[in-house]
Amino acid sequence: MSKTSTRRQLSTGYKQTNIGPLPNTWEAVLLGDLFVFKNGLNKAKRFFGSGIPIVNYMDVFERPGFKSGDLSGRVSLTPEEIRNFKVQKGDVFFTRTSETVEDIGVAAVMLDKPHDTVFSGFVLRARPRDGRLNDSYKQYCFSHGVVRSQIISNATYTTRALTNGRILSTIWIAVPPIPEQRAIAEALSDVDGLLNALEVLIAKKQAIKQATMQQLLTGKTRLPGFSGEWETKQLGQIANCLDNVRVPLNEEQRASMPGPYPYCGANGVLDYVNDFVLDDDVILIAEDGGHFDEYAYRPIAYRMKGKIWVNNHAHILKAKPGYSQAFLFFSLVHKNILPYLVGGTRAKLNKFEMNKIEVQLPLNTAEQEAIASILSDIDAEITALEQRRDKTHAIKHGMMQQLLTGRVRLVKSGAE
Repeated sequence: MSKTSTRRQLSTGYKQTNIGPLPNTWEAVLLGDLFVFKNGLNKAKRFFGSGIPIVNYMDVFERPGFKSGDLSGRVSLTPEEIRNFKVQKGDVFFTRTSETVEDIGVAAVMLDKPHDTVFSGFVLRARPRDGRLNDSYKQYCFSHGVVRSQIISNATYTTRALTNGRILSTIWIAVPPIPEQRAIAEALSDVDGLLNALEVLIAKKQAIKQATMQQLLTGKTRLPGFSGEWETKQLGQIANCLDNVRVPLNEEQRASMPGPYPYCGANGVLDYVNDFVLDDDVILIAEDGGHFDEYAYRPIAYRMKGKIWVNNHAHILKAKPGYSQAFLFFSLVHKNILPYLVGGTRAKLNKFEMNKIEVQLPLNTAEQEAIASILSDIDAEITALEQRRDKTHAIKHGMMQQLLTGRVRLVKSGAE
């Protein structure tokens, strides 16, 4: 497409720039014209743990803006080192190195005035040359897709992905007038407030679920109307293992992916295929968990209903008659199975050891179902909140696409 035809397609009040059409009052500016970049501090391990605050990789990676009180890292430095690597309000930090290019150049801004604070060698400091960018706007403008795609495509990769000040200086970003920057940041900040509130509510519900499981799945708290005995059974006594239906995918099946049926393994649903090996309500447990601590920090069981394909890395369980499938599922989610794992550098839960896992349960099947129903209701609440959170994330992404390109304006005509 010629430049002439591109200009003809531009809406009134817009111009063509290095990063596409922008409002006439906006500018496309190189980061090198906005910031001076500097590499961070490198010190021996013995200097860390006490001293003054330091901006570390995760401080930048986990949030787009932070304040002094958010920093937990400490380092002992000389006065000269503090001067050389000092952090100021409005400084922007970019992740410098990572195992994947997607995590390169993630940015965060210092939002308050820190006292004697420095920054790590795993991040780059971008110090503003002038006041063309509002601090609140800095929380959002570097995560826009147009900026991220430039950073990722220009990163280098050997054993790790890398970026540097020279590369980041060549990245273009959109710079609206300051009043519009403030308006954009305020709108996106409102959505962030909703997201934060949802995250807090989800964490609260998850904590309630854990406490409820601790009480109900051990018999410490009994539901009204139930008073019978509880027993301890080995898993092999109360569940059938259906591992005989497990089968790896062949090349023809892989070529036909994706399809309508979940393809399941140790870590949950991996993909979707055009065939199934099981049509049931089953519990899947990781057989091969990698390192031992992977079993300790993730759910060991998940439940699948309907037509599925299961590979050789997950055991398949079905509760025997007289036992509740739902109760069994929650019991296994709650269970510590580290004592049942075997292996050397890699952990494995073989069928023999799995069948020895002990489960506490009431003799009354109705009580099993009642307990499972309460926990299922909590799960449903958490799922609904997670769906609302994910929808809000999608809304925010759409807002950023519109607001950070000027397609939607938040200033009145003539107010710029």
